[in-house]
Amino acid sequence: MSVMWSIFFKEINSFFSSIVGYVALMVFLLACGLFLWIIPDYSILEYGYAVMDRYFLIAPWLLLFLVPAVTMRSFADEFRTGTIEWLSTKPLTVIDIVVGKYLATVALIAFAILPTLIYVYTLSNLSYPDVGLDTGAIIGSYIGLFFLASTFAAIGVFCSSLTGNQIVGFLAAITACFLLFTGFQQISRLPGISDSVEYYFSMIGLEFHYNSISRGFIDSRDVVYFVSIIVLFILLTRFSLNSRTRDMARQG
Repeated sequence: MSVMWSIFFKEINSFFSSIVGYVALMVFLLACGLFLWIIPDYSILEYGYAVMDRYFLIAPWLLLFLVPAVTMRSFADEFRTGTIEWLSTKPLTVIDIVVGKYLATVALIAFAILPTLIYVYTLSNLSYPDVGLDTGAIIGSYIGLFFLASTFAAIGVFCSSLTGNQIVGFLAAITACFLLFTGFQQISRLPGISDSVEYYFSMIGLEFHYNSISRGFIDSRDVVYFVSIIVLFILLTRFSLNSRTRDMARQG
């Protein structure tokens, strides 16, 4: 367990030791602020109602780029520099490495989302005292956003384990996250698909369960879905690393 946490802190330090890490976080927060307060079609000030709906509508799409930007170097950089061979000689298992890197990514994303709570405080001051905010929906939406970001992180770490090129890992993660987030939802809306098939097909995608939690009611089925997808991609990452390290050992 202590070895896993050493990987965790190593990833955190590595992220903040590079200007790229700070730029990624600043771009995310700047984009959130622009969409929420300035860009006309999404601005709360133009909308006229003190609600966070606009933020939770655009946040998944911003995370779709932020999370792959954080995860793209998780394993790609290890393979490029050859440090994955050094890690394999240490007294730790592959799952320790994977979970350590995954938890570091989740912590970084949570760190990026945390400052957006100031929007809730701002809106509570802008709203009428006798109206207030829909606290239940806001809490549910933040929980849903955290689950969604955690799932994107698992997908991104897996995509990074497939290649030694960070850009390829970044693009692969964006594509995979996009398809799992909204791909099934879009396919379910194709002409000729019955309502029953549309419902069950859309349930496969992340967007369906994110929207479900965002209503303010935490359904155990949605939680089990997100946790299952996370565990699946962590296990796929473990399998990918075992396969690549075996290939490298044979070549060596």
